[in-house]
Amino acid sequence: MNLKHYLPVLQWAPKYSRDQATSDLVAAVIVTVMLIPQSLAYALLAGLPAQVGLYASILPLVVYAVFGTSRTLSVGPVAVVSLMTAAALAPLADMGTPEYIAGAVLIAVMSGLMLTVMGILRLGFLANFLSHPVISGFITASGIVIAASQLKHVFGIQSSGHNLWEIAGSLLASLPDTNVPTLLVGGSALAFLLWSRQFLKPLLVRLGLANRSADIITKTAPILAVVVTTLIAWWLNLDEKGVRLVGEVPAGLPSFTMPTLDMAIWSQLAVSALLISVVGFVESVSVGQTLAAKRRQRIDPDQELIGLGTANLGSGLSGGMPVTGGFSRSVVNFDAGAETPAAGAYTAVGIALATLFLTPAIAWLPQATLAATIIVAVATLIDLPALGRTFRYSRTDFGAMLATIVLTLVHSVEAGIIAGVALSIGLFLYRTSRPHSAVVGRVPGTEHFRNILRHDVELCPKVTFLRVDESLYFANARFLEERVMDLVTREPELTDLVLVCPAVNLVDASALESLEAINERLTDAGVRLHLSEVKGPVMDRLKGTELIRHLGGNVYLSTYEAWQSLTGRTALE
Repeated sequence: MNLKHYLPVLQWAPKYSRDQATSDLVAAVIVTVMLIPQSLAYALLAGLPAQVGLYASILPLVVYAVFGTSRTLSVGPVAVVSLMTAAALAPLADMGTPEYIAGAVLIAVMSGLMLTVMGILRLGFLANFLSHPVISGFITASGIVIAASQLKHVFGIQSSGHNLWEIAGSLLASLPDTNVPTLLVGGSALAFLLWSRQFLKPLLVRLGLANRSADIITKTAPILAVVVTTLIAWWLNLDEKGVRLVGEVPAGLPSFTMPTLDMAIWSQLAVSALLISVVGFVESVSVGQTLAAKRRQRIDPDQELIGLGTANLGSGLSGGMPVTGGFSRSVVNFDAGAETPAAGAYTAVGIALATLFLTPAIAWLPQATLAATIIVAVATLIDLPALGRTFRYSRTDFGAMLATIVLTLVHSVEAGIIAGVALSIGLFLYRTSRPHSAVVGRVPGTEHFRNILRHDVELCPKVTFLRVDESLYFANARFLEERVMDLVTREPELTDLVLVCPAVNLVDASALESLEAINERLTDAGVRLHLSEVKGPVMDRLKGTELIRHLGGNVYLSTYEAWQSLTGRTALE
């Protein structure tokens, strides 16, 4: 493997042009404007000081530009990962304490190590064990929990809880203590952001603005809410009226931070770090692949593990929080014309400048505005209609999706995702343990064979063609044995049985033993076993086995060839 594979920057940097640099700089300015309030908001969501979100938006972007394969993915704090970080750290320490911040740094480092090792071992395929219904259900439930958790900042009240049930109860109990100035600020910001999301773009288009420009301006609307409410808070001294502000944010670039070496804490956070890593990777790769396809580009999932892993390492070692590719930022980066990962590095420079020079202004930013920003951002994650679509299509997938949603809402994000993964794997094993199979016959006058229950086909009473529509492995080997012997029992004239294998991509050791047992039992019953349409890689492994050496019948290239040989019918009638 050459160096360019592990350092994708070497693929595009030597050909980097002035035009590309211009496009990347324009995109970086737009994304920087968007990322500043997001970074602050997601740090707040994770229960961390505001500067931690800014720190997580500097070095990780530079590192990803070196190791990542997506040209337009924007790495940084995101809502779901921030919520999972808060849930993981809640049993460890109180929010905002040095121990809590150290825990967030440790999770970032642990996630970075896990993702990087997984990338080196080329384990990107493991993310496939998270089915789409489970991910959709988890993100929907997380969006609801996130939105509910931010209402306390909009109302200016105290509340706590790690699931929807606890949060709702705490909010209802504290509603009489609502701070009216806070509610006015938060409610106004929320109303403006909701209005701008739905109506601002059409308004700008009617005013003559290009569709793309209107879309980008709409996505950066939160910065206007931040600027206006910050100025109002400063002008009216809203902190004296009980409005909680972000407060003093240390100016300056992040310094090198070493994670704690307490193995007890590492052990306590290991499962959470793994879940955060996998969920972040799935979200990031989904966004990266979607955007890459629009430009006929591709990303390498295994290298993306390394890119995200090193980005998280960079975040943790610079005092930041766990990061991954964000959907909204990446779309804005794409629409703004970013050509290479250098746009992310330029964005990091913009965030660094904000950290150096804008922190006095950030101190006057109301927390209610950041909460409104989070609520509107996660509203796009909530997809309740997906429940109905999944129910209509697949009851089993609906069950896994519903269990994920319910457990995430009423217990915890970790319980929801673990249950979803377990159910997905369990349902997969159940479905494949009972593979679809069909007795097939010849469509008259053709070389095609179809299910006898669905089509009018030709049959031969002495020869049965059984098509197997699944790879054969330990979980379904016994089922195939029972299916074959049931056929033999019900067809007393049977002399030949052909296993038609066009969909069999694998025969593992357990399935091989079952096939050998089937061959022996059929031989004892006076029935010859034949195989047809066995794929090349499968046949390569079967050659030299006891099955092929003692096979009662033959291996045919096609089912029609087996039909001709065993029935004696040679013409296409």
